[in-house]
Amino acid sequence: MTPSPLEYAESLHIGTVEFVSPSEIKVSLDIEAPESVALNTGTPRPFPRVNSYVLIASDEGYLVGQVEWLTVERSAYPKRRGMQDFGLVDLPYPLRKMSLNPLGTLHTMIDLDLKQRYRFRRGAHVFPSVGDSVLLPTQQQLRSIVESGDNRRVKIGTSPLAGNADVCIDPDRMFGRHLAVLGNTGSGKSCSVAGLIRWSLQAAQQHGVAPNARFILLDPNGEYGRAFRGDGGALSPRIFKIDPSVGDAALEVPIWFWNSAEWATFAQASGKTQRPTLAYALRAVRDGQADAPASPSHDMRRFLRTIVSIIQAERNAGTPWGTFPKPKSFLEKLTKWKTAFGPNMSFTEAEQAALEKMSNTISALEKARSAPYSHADFTLQEIETLYESASAAHTVFGGNVGELLPIDADVPRPFTGDSFLRCLEACAEMLGVAEYVETMLIRIRAMLGDARMVSVIEPPEEVTLDIWLSNYIGADSADNGCVTIIDLSLVPSEVIHIIAAVVARMVFEALQRYRKHHTQHEVLPTVLVMEEAHTFIKRYRDDAENQDAALVCCQVFERIAREGRKYGLGLLLSSQRPSELSPTVLSQCNTFLLHRMSNDRDQDLVNRLVPDTLKGMLRELPSLPSQNAILLGWATELPVLVRMNDLPEEQQPQSSDPDFWNVWTRKEERGVDWRQIAHDWQGRYPVALPQDPQEDNKKT
Repeated sequence: MTPSPLEYAESLHIGTVEFVSPSEIKVSLDIEAPESVALNTGTPRPFPRVNSYVLIASDEGYLVGQVEWLTVERSAYPKRRGMQDFGLVDLPYPLRKMSLNPLGTLHTMIDLDLKQRYRFRRGAHVFPSVGDSVLLPTQQQLRSIVESGDNRRVKIGTSPLAGNADVCIDPDRMFGRHLAVLGNTGSGKSCSVAGLIRWSLQAAQQHGVAPNARFILLDPNGEYGRAFRGDGGALSPRIFKIDPSVGDAALEVPIWFWNSAEWATFAQASGKTQRPTLAYALRAVRDGQADAPASPSHDMRRFLRTIVSIIQAERNAGTPWGTFPKPKSFLEKLTKWKTAFGPNMSFTEAEQAALEKMSNTISALEKARSAPYSHADFTLQEIETLYESASAAHTVFGGNVGELLPIDADVPRPFTGDSFLRCLEACAEMLGVAEYVETMLIRIRAMLGDARMVSVIEPPEEVTLDIWLSNYIGADSADNGCVTIIDLSLVPSEVIHIIAAVVARMVFEALQRYRKHHTQHEVLPTVLVMEEAHTFIKRYRDDAENQDAALVCCQVFERIAREGRKYGLGLLLSSQRPSELSPTVLSQCNTFLLHRMSNDRDQDLVNRLVPDTLKGMLRELPSLPSQNAILLGWATELPVLVRMNDLPEEQQPQSSDPDFWNVWTRKEERGVDWRQIAHDWQGRYPVALPQDPQEDNKKT
């Protein structure tokens, strides 16, 4: 016999409200309420269960509450409704109670075909009163709660707490405001990251067109190549690594991509002398004259241009006529400059005359300060005369006013390592600080001579900026694929942070200029994925004096986190130590996918990132099984426990646990040729290696 609607509604009653606050609702469960499994909701469902959902009738439909805890309290034996027993003795009796977190409102709607449906919205405008009835949701209501939200375009898993309802996300919300995937090692983070990329592109492909998507994955462990290799189409990755295998490309991050901050950090340049010299050298080597034919006249023009720039800077700062010792050091520079103005047979008469005039001007300034006990201060008129003489000589040698404008030291114009070193040495000599920059020169020479890095920072084949952007970010309409994997596993530790910072900054600045060149300010949606984010986006002290490579790298990602959304650049961070991440970056992440997390510091940090009403759900983090996670934030209407979709073994990143026992018991053979590894490590490549290293050792 089918129950009436009123009878069915009454059968869903499980308790009454006995305490109400904006953040917590306490419920007293009836004696008849299910103790382990509810059988009257359409399908058998576990109840009561922590983090499951219940309903409380309200004016707008139903208030949705999430179970935070369950307990038993000793209370007077409750009398059943409608029954009287005057002989009942009041004795302590265990009553079940539970606490709810109010999540939102389940609105009731009627379709045009008179069918009832539900729509969930976060937030509660009306709270219940004490004594209101608490109900179990039906299967339709439960699915409406979990499967809520607009633009549910990508399915990422199912909800075990809601009858395996589909958990789908809106990519605009997921990637547009940054996503953090956090959890212990072995909890399934890497599979979740690979799955989010794969499932998003597969969902886009179902529309019958090739996706115009861009995912750039910085992979410090080299584990994601297998996850996409062999798929073809949009999922076929472009893999860049130091030692490329068949089908991969060589990693190329030329030194002319590096800006002055990255150069200064790598070279450990001091702030007073080495950094200004480095900036002068970068401006000079990027000035657009590197491709001009070398000649004495051309070299002198560049020399005079630098002199004019230095005089301009000194004049604007007022240092030549300031306090000691600035004027004296300026006089020493003039003396060194004059040595370069000697006669040269290749100069024209006009050029030689201009140099003689410049030399005479400097000699007059020296003579005025050659008397015993004379001061080295300069007058403003003397500096103006010197500037006019240098400008006139620069013009005679073919210079123009445009060359004297400040040159951006960070504009990515090509130059070679040798030309940069020569320019750096020349600028040091010109500024009179050659003895102070020698240690910096040694570091730069060591990097340029490192066999491990030469193919990365100075590729054997010429690389143009437009081709690099097309290869690493993606060609027009993503014709060359949607996934870029930058394998950093073999990049030396002393430059890995610089390489990661340069790649991230180049992507960000390229998207900035993309928006600039479109009249409607359209953006090019791109996702930058950072695996092992705690290594590259590590928190630092605000009062840190020395800017090391890790700090510069972190600051690049902090800027992307703050400003990337405006230019279509989203961040996807994966980390097993969220407590070590930059607070600035974490605070800009609006969506979190939390896997198993057992560290107390990490749990405390996550608790501070979410509202107080959700902290009860986070208590389940230490006991989450692999492949399960809690999704919360902007990308989902409500926090939900999700079991991520399955990934076949061949599509999983190479991050599985090592098989110690199988190797110990020889179920899996693992031979090793240490000599071959040693030769590769040391950069020695013999013509033929012995097939049996043990035999070779015997002979030796």
